Amino acid sequence: MIHSILHYKEILEKGILKPNFHLNYGKRRLNDAVKNGIEVKPLHECVYSVYSGGIFKRIFVASEDTGIPYISAQYMMNSNPRLQAKLISKKYTPRQEDMTLKNKQILVSCAGTIGNIKLINKDLEGIIGSQDIIRVLPKENNYGYIYAFLASKTCYEYLQSLIYGSVVPRIDPTSLSKIPIPKISIHKQDEIHNLIVQSSELRVEANEMLNEATVTLLSFANLDKLSICDYNYFGPRSLREDTSFSKSIKNINTTTINAFNHSVRIEKTIQRIKERNNTLILNDVLDEKKLFSTGSFPRKEVNSENSIMLINQTDIFDTIINGKKISRRKVNVDNLAQYGEILIAGVGTLGETESFCRVIFTNEDLQGQLISGEFIRMNVIENIPAGYLFAWLNTDYGFRLIRSTQTGTKLCRPIQRLLLNMPVPILESEKMNEIHNMVTKAHTLRFQANQKEKLAIQLVEKEIEQWQN
Repeated sequence: MIHSILHYKEILEKGILKPNFHLNYGKRRLNDAVKNGIEVKPLHECVYSVYSGGIFKRIFVASEDTGIPYISAQYMMNSNPRLQAKLISKKYTPRQEDMTLKNKQILVSCAGTIGNIKLINKDLEGIIGSQDIIRVLPKENNYGYIYAFLASKTCYEYLQSLIYGSVVPRIDPTSLSKIPIPKISIHKQDEIHNLIVQSSELRVEANEMLNEATVTLLSFANLDKLSICDYNYFGPRSLREDTSFSKSIKNINTTTINAFNHSVRIEKTIQRIKERNNTLILNDVLDEKKLFSTGSFPRKEVNSENSIMLINQTDIFDTIINGKKISRRKVNVDNLAQYGEILIAGVGTLGETESFCRVIFTNEDLQGQLISGEFIRMNVIENIPAGYLFAWLNTDYGFRLIRSTQTGTKLCRPIQRLLLNMPVPILESEKMNEIHNMVTKAHTLRFQANQKEKLAIQLVEKEIEQWQN
């Protein structure tokens, strides 16, 4: 239970009687710091503007020629939001200047989940953001420090005290613009700012390298970009084409009678891969464990130093992964993630923006972590580089082939027998190693970027801590 003593003048000054407003962790820390002499300025005095994009009718399209990538607050925290971005119509989207995200802009989620913070870099510049994201347009010389403060635990908790609404919690730009920003020494501000700038640059480099790995692999494998006609599309209903086909009963076995698993479109795509490359099935490039999972275990959330962090599908695609702390009791710690493992998000729905069947490469951030049992895990054999297999599964070809093995109605899962039979192009060793090196370097850059951002946020918290009682 949280309790404190307040002077009645504080309550009268704010005009709010809610305990969670006055006893909020972030608010108490900043109020104590102010009482002890730290200088603060409201956010709107430290930046050019704080605004939201407004509400508008959204019309989605399938073609990149007529659409602009669009991200919502739900996906903005992903390490590469473009992968799960929808395409919104260029022609029918109003106020595009206000809605377009700009380099060095800071985003704050303001509906549903409150207080997620994202710094826009060159990767995301020019795409459209939803109306559930508040934009902060900072000054050139302080955006790193402003971002680090807004991303700190102190500020996150402070934002929770500004929430209004019962069904859908919200905050508004006016309230956000009044948040007090601590005025610390120029030297320390510059140190924090530079760490965030370096972190952002590393992330851009990492994403460029992963994109290059994909382009290089498809070039080596003589494969063109997929079109909607090459797979079963689950985007806007108006864009879907009716699909019907006949199948000889001789070609249907007891594994599945689901028409989706016998898709003629996917069969043609597989045939194209095999015609242009030497291939092995996935089963033949994996070690003796083949496909495996962490298994099930009790998930009792605790707040203890002896807890262990559990990472699930919601957490793992975020830029900085923050799992849940659970009790170690009955958790098998011998089955933690190992560097180079490839993970498939093994449970979900078929929407085009969903993470179901997306793949993850286990880098330094994930090494030694407890991964939930919903992931399908795999390790490669000695002569197949792990980074290469990840790069293949991370292409649109790999993603669509994995999805073609799904079964289920509401929550879908891949049929592992079908998954093990999907083709993997086998290139010359030098080419596979080249792609592997790009993948591993990119993921190491992401790890280094995360370390710099975490350090910057720690420095902010340390500065605030110095002004506590």
